[in-house]
Amino acid sequence: MASSTSLFALLLLLFHVQHSSSFSLSVEKLEEDVIVSPNRTFTAGFYPAGENAYYFAIWFTQPHDQNTTITVVWIANRDQPVNGKRSTLSLLKTGNLILTDAGQSIVWSTDTNSNFPLEMHLQETGNLVLRNQNNKSSVLWQSFDFPTDTLLPDQSLKRHMKLVSSVSKTDYSSGFYKLIFDDDNVLRLLYDGPRISSLYWYDPWLVSWQAGRTTYNSSRVATLNRFGYFSSSDAFAMKASDYGSDQLIQRRLTLDHDGNVRVYSRKHYHRGQEGWSVTGQFRQEPCVIHGICGPNSICSIDPSSGRKCTCVPGYSRINNRDLSRGCKPNFQLSCNNNLSGSRSLFHLLPHVEFYGYDLGFQKNYTYKQCEDLCLQECSCLAFQYKISDGDTVFSCYTKTQLLNGRSSPDFQGSVFLRLPEIGEFSLKDNGLVCSRNGEGEQVERAYSKGKENGSVKFMLWFATGLGGVELVCIFLVWCFLIRNNTSKDNQGYVLAAATGFQRFSYSELKKATKGFSQEIGRGGGGTVYKGVLSDDRVAAIKVLHAAAANNQGESEFHAEVNFIGRLNHMNLIGMWGYCAEGKHRILVYEYMEKGSLAENLSSSNALDWGKRYNIALGTARGLAYLHEECLEWILHCDIKPQNILLGTDYQPKVADFGLSKLLQRNNLNNSSFSRIRGTRGYMAPEWVFNLPITSKVDVYSYGVVVLEMITGRSPMTGIQNGAEELLHHERLIPWVREIKRRNVSEAGVSWVEGIIDPALGTDYDMNKLETLATVALDCVDEEKDVRPSMSQVAQRLQSHQHDS
Repeated sequence: MASSTSLFALLLLLFHVQHSSSFSLSVEKLEEDVIVSPNRTFTAGFYPAGENAYYFAIWFTQPHDQNTTITVVWIANRDQPVNGKRSTLSLLKTGNLILTDAGQSIVWSTDTNSNFPLEMHLQETGNLVLRNQNNKSSVLWQSFDFPTDTLLPDQSLKRHMKLVSSVSKTDYSSGFYKLIFDDDNVLRLLYDGPRISSLYWYDPWLVSWQAGRTTYNSSRVATLNRFGYFSSSDAFAMKASDYGSDQLIQRRLTLDHDGNVRVYSRKHYHRGQEGWSVTGQFRQEPCVIHGICGPNSICSIDPSSGRKCTCVPGYSRINNRDLSRGCKPNFQLSCNNNLSGSRSLFHLLPHVEFYGYDLGFQKNYTYKQCEDLCLQECSCLAFQYKISDGDTVFSCYTKTQLLNGRSSPDFQGSVFLRLPEIGEFSLKDNGLVCSRNGEGEQVERAYSKGKENGSVKFMLWFATGLGGVELVCIFLVWCFLIRNNTSKDNQGYVLAAATGFQRFSYSELKKATKGFSQEIGRGGGGTVYKGVLSDDRVAAIKVLHAAAANNQGESEFHAEVNFIGRLNHMNLIGMWGYCAEGKHRILVYEYMEKGSLAENLSSSNALDWGKRYNIALGTARGLAYLHEECLEWILHCDIKPQNILLGTDYQPKVADFGLSKLLQRNNLNNSSFSRIRGTRGYMAPEWVFNLPITSKVDVYSYGVVVLEMITGRSPMTGIQNGAEELLHHERLIPWVREIKRRNVSEAGVSWVEGIIDPALGTDYDMNKLETLATVALDCVDEEKDVRPSMSQVAQRLQSHQHDS
């Protein structure tokens, strides 16, 4: 629409304010009756919500040469759209702004009153205001005080305000998720479903101070500023990954329909704009959001398709188009478990959790005690049996409702689902993949038609047909232009990390490292220095080597920032920020006090058996998360002891993602690696024989690392067996296999005694050692399809972790 047309419409509105009882915008004049902000960043007007249904809304103005989806930031009547005929927005002489449906009922109003002439003005910030025409600073009402699902820069979320998600990307009516301040002055995310409600952010089992929040404030205000910094009065803060003062960047914070709050950014140019990219989000794991799959359903991450909702066995989907409705039982449990034909059995769901709605909690219960407890209660649908964090005993949680279900290889527990022993019901998997687009049915708004005129009807059909021909012609021309349009190179770095890590300047990091003087590590990708940041955090600062002729350094920097920035797991290294200034490419990580596994294995203070087993288990969990649980399919490609770092409690964290590879979901066997990746001795045979590269290359490398932890021997050196030196200086894996072959038939002698690191002495658990060694040999099988997945490895080790 032309700016002159919009200006004329605005002047006409102001004229009516002064000289008539009211002025109005008509739904039947979509392109003409609009208001635009001074620099045309925002537009306000009627926006189509579906079939003959319209909202009065504010959205980011779209350039003429771009056909992307309009981004709506505010809606007046989101739960009551108006008809596409005779509906109007009117500013009355009394000072009240009203929205009427088909010229009759009032759907929405500002409930304002004024004795002074008013004008409606759309500010460059996206704020629609009613203000005194003679005193521009006197604002009677503003849209910023009534947000829907979005906060714009410098718009405040205050005490009695809330953000409410939409139902889907196409249905803007109110959804089930809310961002609010609770009664303790703390910013929270709430699932407010049709049957139940629950808080899910911050983690509901934490008290405020454990989550880094403070209740000692009374202001209750949260704001996203123009630079990408979101802060709240309860001490929560988050920086967008592109934090900075770039005036071309447009930003917004939105509570999306899937229950996650995300910060979006895009660059705006005089001729167009980039698409929106996620530069920060509140929750990193989608399956921990409550209500996302509905009752009696399990949320999991499918490497090929994303988040997946699956009915528990014996249950079926209520509505295949609305996953939040969940599943219903195909059976009826009897209260009398002793009657013939009415007994119950329990179906194992490993590594599954249903959060909340416990009938009871019992500590240090055996499985049989927990099962009996569930059978005694008619309302018990299942029980959860798990090892409590920091404890060595099992806890029993009986469940009256199966809500907030999720499956994760990292979860240390299982659910035992109660089912009737006899009965006809389906145990099939009713899995459905959640739509990444969040599409839903569009809103419809009926309109009563009068008697039809035949001539008018004929003209309408004629015009429609002519318009259809024109649309086909336009479409063909558009396709031709798109096909012949060459893509432009994307300059710079796409730093679209999903967590708000910080951009540092080179001078900041030089000061933090005292001129890069304390080197703590060195590898093929760069040199790592110890540093102290301005906020007193100790950091590991990795300076990538200058880019070689093939831009190796640049590609590694791009990989680490994009991959690590979006990951969140206790066994993966945390990344705090980066520097991309001139020729400098620097990454800032959390500092791990105990150094690398390689350093500890070669140290005189050898790691004891318990620490080695827990390091193997923790590393397996981290890799399982990479391969199966995050929203993208990530290969590490360089698993070795130098890239497994240890904290103060020897908790392992996988580090150094400079060689990582992100594969497309729809082509998991894609082997489009431009070069061999990894370290000699730890590399899978697929690299050497140019076979398809999958997650099994990481499994192989992990197996080599575990064998090294068990034996204390490097895979790159010749092996000695007591006084007998192997004549062919066989490598680690063939040596272990040979020891197992020789001793497997000897009664009373375990083959692992021939490979155990002498530094461990006799202080180890033989059963657990055999399990670990067997798992390691399975991982280094020459055939990739024979190797287990990392989640299977984690499950096998987890099952033996607390054996006596």
